[in-house]
Amino acid sequence: MRVRPISPPLLVSELSERLAGAVSTGRLRVAVDGAPAARPDQLADALVDPLRALGHPVLHVRADDFLRPASLRLERGRTNPDSYYEGWVDEAGLRREVLDPAGPDGHGRVLPSLWDARADRASRAGYVDLPPGGVVLVSGAFLLGGGLAFDVVVHLEMTAAALRRRTDSELAWTLPAFDRYAAEVAPASFADVVVRVDDPRHPALVESADGPV
Repeated sequence: MRVRPISPPLLVSELSERLAGAVSTGRLRVAVDGAPAARPDQLADALVDPLRALGHPVLHVRADDFLRPASLRLERGRTNPDSYYEGWVDEAGLRREVLDPAGPDGHGRVLPSLWDARADRASRAGYVDLPPGGVVLVSGAFLLGGGLAFDVVVHLEMTAAALRRRTDSELAWTLPAFDRYAAEVAPASFADVVVRVDDPRHPALVESADGPV
């Protein structure tokens, strides 16, 4: 393995070209996985326009728009790291409304958001038709290890020290959840692309002899 420093614009360009090359006659389901401090939503947002410029319809879906209702999500309290890790995201809803419709046998009608966590009610979003050749980017934390079907996985990796340093103080209670995720899932060990973002302004690609892991 080697670690190749890369500028944020070049990272977006290389990822866009790689994802565009992976799209076949169907649709491509891409996970952009990482802790909030790693800014997965920001990277997914940055990929939208370059992928469209390369001829692919794109939909960015945030896992935070597929949270479970507060009565379920916060059943063990607002700052319980185990609940945060195990049960905040409505994985069944994400599978049903996004990943299955965008899959090989899917009809392409994708729901961009399911739940408005601030209002604690359904988001009432309309469905979006993602045609063949389209790309759905799903960004957020803990996307791997739960059986969600992705065609390409991009994992934004941070050391424990960097994660603690860059996590907002009001979210420090989430840190044990990320420790569990690293130990139990080890996402960097099987992701298609691993990007080290100890400082998100100065990312680095982790590569094997054959290219990005």
